[in-house]
Amino acid sequence: MQRGVAYGVMAGALWGMVFLVPRVLPDFSPLLLSAGRYTLYGVVSLAAALPAARSLVKRLTREDLVALVKLALVGNLLYYLLLTAAVHLVGIAPASLIVGVLPVTVTLMGRGDRGAVPLARLAWPLAMVLAGIGCINIDVFTTGGGAPGSVPTRLLGLACAVGALGCWTWFAVENARYLQRQTHFSANEWSVLWGVVTGLLGAALWLAIAILPAGGPQGELAQGRWHSFWLLNLSLAIGASWLGNGLWNAASKRLPLTLSGQLIVFETLFALLYAFIYDGRLPRPLELAAILLLVAGVCWSVRQHADDDSGGTARVANNAQGSAH
Repeated sequence: MQRGVAYGVMAGALWGMVFLVPRVLPDFSPLLLSAGRYTLYGVVSLAAALPAARSLVKRLTREDLVALVKLALVGNLLYYLLLTAAVHLVGIAPASLIVGVLPVTVTLMGRGDRGAVPLARLAWPLAMVLAGIGCINIDVFTTGGGAPGSVPTRLLGLACAVGALGCWTWFAVENARYLQRQTHFSANEWSVLWGVVTGLLGAALWLAIAILPAGGPQGELAQGRWHSFWLLNLSLAIGASWLGNGLWNAASKRLPLTLSGQLIVFETLFALLYAFIYDGRLPRPLELAAILLLVAGVCWSVRQHADDDSGGTARVANNAQGSAH
């Protein structure tokens, strides 16, 4: 379980970068950012899959393929399209605030799964997480931390963030359950297959961009901006997508959903940390209170699971075959 928690925290550190890139590249549309990131993710995954390609294809079933397409479409492409739109429209803090509710939504959807701690025992840890998210919310709307814009623009941005939350909640639950059901792929192999399928869908986005009416930003940007676009998306493809997803799959193999759902809070914490570094400032008092409450809530949840771990979670870990790293 300790290894699973460590993998989950490292995945959150890598995933936090996805909030920053849309802010660094505000002149690129969500469609372009998604197409660039996931096409490169597909190339990286294909390179990683080549040495064992014959073995992977031989073990791949129709059920696996359907699951991979659904997970890639909802958990990667649709999620990132909505997230980048939210960051463009309302900024990093409100977007990370809403997506930061994931520990609560995933935990609630994970009730009844093997190894899940009764919800009553998680009431106080979840309350601390919600209090931390509330602090971020109060700070954003009392200090003007959100992005400027009309009311319809802000509402559209918030709606995109809520849509991203829904996509990630569904993905986190379905991916974890599928990983624990199937035993013929390791966490790393599953991540590689998932990346190849995502890359194919990302390449299809370029087709959509070519078909769309002209006048988009791609024809008006300086060459230097395209250089930054490809460099940052390559960083996301290798770090946040390939390595981050592999670490998360390894964590999902070892942990019940009520615990892995809590660990997603580190994505929010690292997103805020990267935003502070980018802005060149320290967190404000309410932001600092939010970070402390979120960390305390997650640590308390981990302790509740450790107390309850009389062998169930350890058995899941022992049965995980060939896990990543």
